[in-house]
Amino acid sequence: MQQKSATTRVKIHDIIQARWSPRAFDADKPVSHDDLLALLEAAHWAPSCFNDQPWRFVVCDKVTDETGWQHAFSILAEKNRRWAKNAPVLILAVAMENFNHNGQPNRWAMYDTGAASVSLCLQATAMGMCVHQMGGFDAEKAREVFNLPGDCRPMAMMAVGYQADADVLDDDFKETELAARSRAALNERFYAGQWGRGVE
Repeated sequence: MQQKSATTRVKIHDIIQARWSPRAFDADKPVSHDDLLALLEAAHWAPSCFNDQPWRFVVCDKVTDETGWQHAFSILAEKNRRWAKNAPVLILAVAMENFNHNGQPNRWAMYDTGAASVSLCLQATAMGMCVHQMGGFDAEKAREVFNLPGDCRPMAMMAVGYQADADVLDDDFKETELAARSRAALNERFYAGQWGRGVE
């Protein structure tokens, strides 16, 4: 399988360095129920404002709930369907827009849902799985097919499973799958004391 360890300026934890977002999934290797629960447990323990835990995850396992999985698949953008068809699990990440404890708007809900999502991704990496998060999906259709409440925001779809060889992908995805990972220079995104003064 393709390993794409991040090239970092200083040493970081192996799990963070190894995490990446492949599109090549093994359609013949399901995720066990216990392993899926471990991913959700990792998300469950993410930090959140007031410990409100504003995230909700709609988990669609192709093996145990073909209908749910097909619903999730149906909301994906066409380009994502071309590779996500092999992922055994599709998950919709949702942020609740109001606090549980007082019903007031929670402006941190999206941030916290992102924290839960990355916790899930890191746990998957630690367990030899991979996750590819997607913005390319129809949020309004998601509301319909999953009967979502009005006070939430569908944030992302996640394909979860085990990595396959890049040969399972269409040719136009293979180049990206095999290319080296890259990031902008650290000092272009992280500032020291004031906006625009890059950390050195």
